[in-house]
Amino acid sequence: MSPAAEKIIAHLRSLRNERNIEGMRRFGIVSNKEQLGISAPVLRGIARQHRRDHALALELWASGIHDAMGLATIIDDPRQVTRRQAEAWVKDCDNWALTDACAFLFDRTDFAAAKAEAWSRRKAEFVKRTGFALMAGMAVHRKELPDAVFLDFLPMIRREATDGRNFVKKAVNWALRQIGKRNPRLRRAAMAEARRIARIDAPAARWIARDALRELARQ
Repeated sequence: MSPAAEKIIAHLRSLRNERNIEGMRRFGIVSNKEQLGISAPVLRGIARQHRRDHALALELWASGIHDAMGLATIIDDPRQVTRRQAEAWVKDCDNWALTDACAFLFDRTDFAAAKAEAWSRRKAEFVKRTGFALMAGMAVHRKELPDAVFLDFLPMIRREATDGRNFVKKAVNWALRQIGKRNPRLRRAAMAEARRIARIDAPAARWIARDALRELARQ
């Protein structure tokens, strides 16, 4: 490990906060990895000194420390992220905070749409969540993309709307809502899709549709 990575990890460990760890667990941020309880604003502050340092990001992720892995997603350069790296990282994710942090890095890659489609079909809960978090992130961050990209996501959202696992259904709903907020055309398409989803005989589908329609109706 490089001196820079060792210094950052030592600093992160010095910030360990047991109360924050407990608080994060109450919100479902529970990891099998070492957790230090460092808040997102603090991680973003540390990241400012190391922006777009791909090599450092890889080292921090490899440390296996939850907070360092989150920091890696902020530091990394999406232009240097490879498909192989994305596959390896998404398989390491064991909570929603890490999946969403990865999604907000990967959504700026040129293969984001392909990974969103592929991961939306996976059985593993947090891999599937990342697929839909990617769709939501792209809807927010990728202003240059045409509507067609997001229209293609809608059938995938409907297909997986019956998955009742909490972290999956919330991400499916999130993707649908963010696509609908992008512009008036996509709002109409997302609301039409939500109405189709509402007719599916599954509790998760009904919740996804109802929540999305309620929010999009206010746009």
